[in-house]
Amino acid sequence: MITAQSVYRDLAKIREQSPLVHNITNFVVMNNTANALLAIGASPVMAHAEEEAGDMAAIASALVINIGTLSPVWIRGMEKAMAKAAERGIPVVFDPVGAGATPYRSETCSKLLSGCPVSIIRGNASEINALVFMGKPGAAKTKGVDSTISSDSVSDSAKALSSLYNCVVSLSGATDYIVKSSGQILIHNGHPLMPRVTGLGCTATALTGAFAAVNSNYMEAAAEAMAVMGIAGELAARNSKGPGSFQVNFLDALYNLSEGEIQSLLKAE
Repeated sequence: MITAQSVYRDLAKIREQSPLVHNITNFVVMNNTANALLAIGASPVMAHAEEEAGDMAAIASALVINIGTLSPVWIRGMEKAMAKAAERGIPVVFDPVGAGATPYRSETCSKLLSGCPVSIIRGNASEINALVFMGKPGAAKTKGVDSTISSDSVSDSAKALSSLYNCVVSLSGATDYIVKSSGQILIHNGHPLMPRVTGLGCTATALTGAFAAVNSNYMEAAAEAMAVMGIAGELAARNSKGPGSFQVNFLDALYNLSEGEIQSLLKAE
């Protein structure tokens, strides 16, 4: 279980330590996720070239892999970075963006996840379900990169995926489920405007990397990241007229997030 005190403790660690979070992420969200990491106090780097991906992972505190915009060259960079992260024992957070939408995405997920261990898989309900039922009847289709099903309906799939890859699974939705064999944490924070802004799921993955860099209990780290995302979303929505102003207010909410705000707004079980 997490508490307001533990969430703020690790947020303070990020602000004090400014961990380097190596992101191999997609073109759509690079600016968004880098700014979000900066807003909470982490140090982001976006480096996907296969010639340097391993070297960058060698100096990072966490590695975030996001398959949003795939190409063979990027995949080779991901493999090299993941191998170096495994060698160093730093956390790897994997975001299977759009898994199940095309065979190429599903095959890439299978290749990367079987090639190196990951610490946390973070995705929406359709993506998590697709990883569990890869190539089998029952896999939910994604609508592009968006989920077509609710997080509540695939919590069992999250548990199965956690067992399959011996990692924490962070399943996002109206309720976020953070699952491991030892149990689960539910986060009920967030706001309906959040799905209207591109890249906030990818931002959640990046922030998960920052929290994992300062807390080796990856279940707690994943839950804390989702709590901070949700609380910042609630705070941002108070002064937003729509998705455009929400994006700016969300970054400000991350930057200014206080222990008192976490204490009054956290909804975790």
